[in-house]
Amino acid sequence: MMIKEAIYIKSLTDVKDQPERLPQALLLGRSNVGKSSFINSLTHRKNLARVSKTPGKTLLLNFYLINQSFYLVDAPGYGYARRSKSTKDDFIIMIESYLLNNTDLKFVGLLIDFKVGPTKDDLATYHFLRELGLDIIIIATKKDKIPKTKQFKQEKLIKSMMGNPETLISISNVTKENMEKVERLFLEKLMEENVDA
Repeated sequence: MMIKEAIYIKSLTDVKDQPERLPQALLLGRSNVGKSSFINSLTHRKNLARVSKTPGKTLLLNFYLINQSFYLVDAPGYGYARRSKSTKDDFIIMIESYLLNNTDLKFVGLLIDFKVGPTKDDLATYHFLRELGLDIIIIATKKDKIPKTKQFKQEKLIKSMMGNPETLISISNVTKENMEKVERLFLEKLMEENVDA
């Protein structure tokens, strides 16, 4: 199983404007966590998601159709300091609306920075998602930024800060470490729904 096809479909601010009904995986993370690079690595595309020079600019949900069978939904990065308060509020309203009114959402991929560890915003988002009872996969990006000898200790620290989450995978978009594992897990979770239907 692998991702063979990935097409950008549309960007929207309101869940009501979603494309056709298919299973969805939402990607959430701080503005500079490397979400666009992750999407490009995961889908084996160089420029599917544009890597922005100014993090946090996009306030849209971007829908990518994967293998003609499910959507990868990229949410705007959160926690970007230079946003105005009203923009931050719009972001929260949009994400809450998406999470609460979406029967097609199968799980959330929460991206955190392996080197930095979970920030206050990351932890608040994680607890909020847990309160909603959502299936969460934590993806710790930029693993290559920490020396190999310190990686095990760092992963243990991240896990304990997050209360030992069920699924945490540390990856590198540069070396592609564990990207295959993430791809397999995403496909299993999204395709099993199709099989049951």
